Amino acid sequence: MSELDHRILRHVVLFAFAPEATPAEIASVEAAFAALPDAIPEIVAFEWGRDVSVEGKAQGFTHCFLVTFANEAGRAAYLPHPAHLAFVELASRHRAKGLVFDYWAPARGG
Repeated sequence: MSELDHRILRHVVLFAFAPEATPAEIASVEAAFAALPDAIPEIVAFEWGRDVSVEGKAQGFTHCFLVTFANEAGRAAYLPHPAHLAFVELASRHRAKGLVFDYWAPARGG
């Protein structure tokens, strides 16, 4: 097996919410993102959290979501998936800015 067979694709999403976003609206975005793995089988792992850094360098970003795919085909199925598009529409109503960053990581146990 090649080195390419032992890697996974990470999809990092950072959100800074609009100042007028209520706690309930932010919670609805969190819940909607967390529901995507049940709706999209190509997601092989998912985690998220709120910024707790003491360095003060988050530039307004408060939430990080990490979505993992086995390969590029998984990401290609995820991006236009109706559940993902509905989530994007919801999130866009409440966020001030977002950042998406994808990278390859070594697969553990491979």
